[in-house]
Amino acid sequence: MSLESPSVSGLASAIRARIRPRGPLDFAIQIGIWFGFLWAYRHTRGVADRSPYEAFRNGLRVADIEGRLTGLWELSLQSLVASSGLLREMTSWTYWHSQFTVLGLALLWAYFRRYDSFFRLRNTLLLANMIGLIGFVLVPTAPPRMFPELGFVDTLANFGINHNSAIVRADSNPYAAMPSLHAADALVIGVGLALLVRPRWLKALWLLWPIWVWFSVIATGNHFWLDIVAGIAVAALAAAIVNGRQLRRRFAAGAPAPA
Repeated sequence: MSLESPSVSGLASAIRARIRPRGPLDFAIQIGIWFGFLWAYRHTRGVADRSPYEAFRNGLRVADIEGRLTGLWELSLQSLVASSGLLREMTSWTYWHSQFTVLGLALLWAYFRRYDSFFRLRNTLLLANMIGLIGFVLVPTAPPRMFPELGFVDTLANFGINHNSAIVRADSNPYAAMPSLHAADALVIGVGLALLVRPRWLKALWLLWPIWVWFSVIATGNHFWLDIVAGIAVAALAAAIVNGRQLRRRFAAGAPAPA
């Protein structure tokens, strides 16, 4: 005879459902999908590295276009950050942790707490990154930090983890500036989490997240502002494709009935 009351049993079932929405096999599949993407990202390094001359030429083209449009105001932003040790630390940590640590934790939270919305968030991120990977292969682009003759500085050079670290050199694509996947991922995560969390102050923080990431990747010399614009466009395109059906339904529901 069980001494467990129906209310306790129901509570335990609810907790198990939240911890394991679809069981350990589904969770393992989600982890496998994400690590599969990371493998694909690493593979593009070997393709993009074949044409460093083209990557530097494309980077100079971006700098030239910016110079004609707005001037290289990123240099002033770098000077501002260089004047503050706190800003240097915060932007450096943001650059290294926004794309994998924060993104990974956000996906885990959505999986365990907002399972019904998890797949749209995951698929938007995956599609945005797939579009970005195609861009890296077709148009390899060197980042601003590789152009010291233009005045840019690699602010991460003296940080604990930098682009010369063995693990970074093994896993990263040095010519992956255009489009900025830091910008795209931060926008998807920021807007996605703002829609999923309930407290208003958390919604506001998540909406500010992509702006802070954009500031950080420019300030560290890893992206031109045109890279950021391209990343925003990639995120918007991915979100429109993944959420197209829901968007059409919403517009249809809000459209006035014919007379």
